[in-house]
Amino acid sequence: MLFKSLSFLGGVSVEIAFGEEPKDSYQELVEDLIEIVTSFAGKLYGMRSHRKKKLVDEFKKLLEEVEESERGS
Repeated sequence: MLFKSLSFLGGVSVEIAFGEEPKDSYQELVEDLIEIVTSFAGKLYGMRSHRKKKLVDEFKKLLEEVEESERGS
């Protein structure tokens, strides 16, 4: 807005070539629903990756324990 005001004082006109078109309520609703689904999907996949990481860590611990017990025998 400041740029537009300063350009007016200098006698320059500003035209926006690729501005956003106004959105109707249907378009806003669709975008909001997409954001909600994206958020839930991210949380779901995040929980899965956390569960997988925990499983891998526990498996590594188990392998280390087995190796230590084999060395001790």
